[in-house]
Amino acid sequence: MRISTPRLAVAAVSVLAAATAFAAPASAGAFGNDISVQPYGHISKDGNVTLFGTYRCTAPSLSGAVQISATLVQDGTRLGFGGGEAICDGEQRKWSATGSLRMTPDVHPGGAGAEVRLQSVRPSGGLIPHVSYVAEDRRDIELVERH
Repeated sequence: MRISTPRLAVAAVSVLAAATAFAAPASAGAFGNDISVQPYGHISKDGNVTLFGTYRCTAPSLSGAVQISATLVQDGTRLGFGGGEAICDGEQRKWSATGSLRMTPDVHPGGAGAEVRLQSVRPSGGLIPHVSYVAEDRRDIELVERH
């Protein structure tokens, strides 16, 4: 079977585009929006875990409320929690998010994964709001016991 030159060129460009998409950095955002998570988190004696990082967002490119969501992953356990509402003025800002370990007692000091997102939340006309991710970061972190 013979493949025409134009089809071969399209196939080559498609392969390069796919390779580029999968080689993109873990931290991704659009229109001046970004978020990052620090390479460490804290576990407190009172049974909470806290993640930290920075974010930047711009109001003109977003509609609805913009919130920070965080997820901690360790040994098959996933713990999701919020970091509150973001201030979208184009300035780089610090964020922190604290989640309770009451329902996930197996989380412990040591290696873990962290996923954080800036998400735009707006009414959809129904009961469930429309949520879109405008920036995210994923990385391996170290959980450190905090006294």
